[in-house]
This record gives sequence, structure tokens and C-alpha cells, in this order.
Amino acid sequence: MSAAAETRHGRQGLDISDLGRPDTLRYNVLTFVINEEYDRALKALKDFIEGDSDYPDFKSRNDRYVSHATDLIYAIRTKRNFPGINALTRTKQQELRDKFKEHFKELKTILRKIEVCLEELRLNDAKTTRILVKSVWLATFALFVSGLFIEFYQGMGMTSVVVFNEFIDKTMNWLFRTVL
Repeated sequence: MSAAAETRHGRQGLDISDLGRPDTLRYNVLTFVINEEYDRALKALKDFIEGDSDYPDFKSRNDRYVSHATDLIYAIRTKRNFPGINALTRTKQQELRDKFKEHFKELKTILRKIEVCLEELRLNDAKTTRILVKSVWLATFALFVSGLFIEFYQGMGMTSVVVFNEFIDKTMNWLFRTVL
């Protein structure tokens, strides 16, 4: 990060941890906004929402956040590049700076909400996958147990009944022959 960007971080009261991990949407957008590269920040948001996603309801859940973040970037751009800012009174200049800081904090919050939403989608996907794997395992186990019961009662069960009946018949015949 450049020295000018670090100076801007200090002026805005921004902690480096507020940016998030590098190569995330939050990091990229906030860094672009800090460096006054608004078009790149807007492009990053547009690419993010229009990109392919593994989750079916990704766009519907994040579209409103991205739209709001886009509006905030435009508002920040307007506040920072206000024409004739030097002609305004100190109070008005301070109001613009405060409004800029307020918009920037709100942008950080919105980008965090997008990250939370993505995490929820990822966790829901993992839960669904876990439920599916568990269901397949239980179905396989139920089929195996059913197969054992069928084999025992129709295959070995019938054989056991025939052997048991034959044993009883021979035992009874032997008893009747020896007793009578």
C-alpha cells in the first residue's frame, strides 16, 4: 500500500483490519475508494454480482446490498470531489467530511453484510450436503438390513424351518419306535 494511501487511512480513522483479508471484495472496494479509484470499485462490485456463483439464491440475496454499496460509492465520490469546497465555510467543509466518513463506515458495514451473506450461503450448502450424505447412508443401511431380514426369513429361515421339522419328525419317529 502506498504512503499516500496509508496517510488517508490515518485521516479516516481506518484500521487495516477493517479492510478484511486481501483479495476479498471488501478489501478491494475499500482500497479503491480510499485511493479515489471509484470506477474500479464500481467495476469490482458489478463483476461480483454478475459473476457466476455456486449458490442459486446468491444474486437475489446480495443484489440490494451491492446496489446500496454502489450508491454509497457515488455519494462518497460526490462528497470528496465537491466543486468549490474551498469556497465553503469551515463548518460546511467539516459537514462534508463527516458525511463522507459516515458513508464510508456504512460502506464497510454493507460489505461486511455481503460477506456474512456469502458465509451463510456456504454454510447452508455444507449443511445440505451433510444432510444428503447422511440420507444416502441411512437409505443404504436400511436396504442392507432389509436384505438381511429377507434373506434370513425366506432363504435361511425356510431352510431352518425344513431342518427343524425334519429333526422333530425323526425325533418323534425314533421316540415312537423305541417306546412302542
